[in-house]
Amino acid sequence: MFGSFRTALTRIAPLAASLAVAVAVVPSAALAWAGEKEVARLVSFGGACAKCELSGRKLTGAQFNGANFAGAALVGSDLREARFYGANFAGADLSRADLSESEMIGANFGSANLSDAKLRDVQAKGVSFSSANLANADLRDLQAQGANFGRASMSGAQLNDGELTGANFSKTDARGVSFRDAAMQGAVLSGGRFERASFRDTNLDSAVLSGAMFAGADFRDASLRRTMLYGVDLSKARNLDQAQLDEACADTSTKLPAGLVARGCHGGGARLTGWRPPAPPAAPKAPRPPAEPRFLISAD
Repeated sequence: MFGSFRTALTRIAPLAASLAVAVAVVPSAALAWAGEKEVARLVSFGGACAKCELSGRKLTGAQFNGANFAGAALVGSDLREARFYGANFAGADLSRADLSESEMIGANFGSANLSDAKLRDVQAKGVSFSSANLANADLRDLQAQGANFGRASMSGAQLNDGELTGANFSKTDARGVSFRDAAMQGAVLSGGRFERASFRDTNLDSAVLSGAMFAGADFRDASLRRTMLYGVDLSKARNLDQAQLDEACADTSTKLPAGLVARGCHGGGARLTGWRPPAPPAAPKAPRPPAEPRFLISAD
């Protein structure tokens, strides 16, 4: 009995030293800690685990409550249906990780590596992905209203059918990204690189495209009502038509494909002085940190 108890404590000590963990383990359940591949489904992480190694772990349904995982390694980890409440994953390596159907509230993934990661059907309203690496990531059906993708690297990512109202893509590298059927009303794309990106059937109403690059980008059936097209080079964009531009707010400094002209703002060239795109939704407040850790250990 005491040998088993000591074994359990040995397993706990390395993780507890750097991470506050609140876990309830029923007597019949297998213990699962950072040194093993399996982690209990109901594990709740709080406190700090900066630069800790959790690559390849099965963390399905885990909760990260106010936790600091800055610089942590979770390469290829299974984080499906995980909950990130006020958590900090800045600079963390989540490449090839599966975060499908997870929920992120007040979370920070700034400068994180999410290349080739799966973030399908994720709730990430107001979340920061600033300067993150999202190359070739699967972000289809992403709910990211008001999220910050500024200066992120997203080349080859998929954001089809996403809810991206008011999201910030300023100075983002989104070459070859698919935004097909996405809702991007009021989004800011200023100064970004969107060469070969697909905006087919995308709603870009009131979005700001000023100073961005769109060579080879596909705008077939995109909605451009009151879209800001100031100083944009669209000369090599594909499938733009005059009807779309007639509803946009373009000026003479915008370069257009041959045969198309900028006609000012829809509604008789109305002045835009004082006009602003719709404000993005405010980021939700981070939850309170979890209570002090409790350890309930089975000592068969």
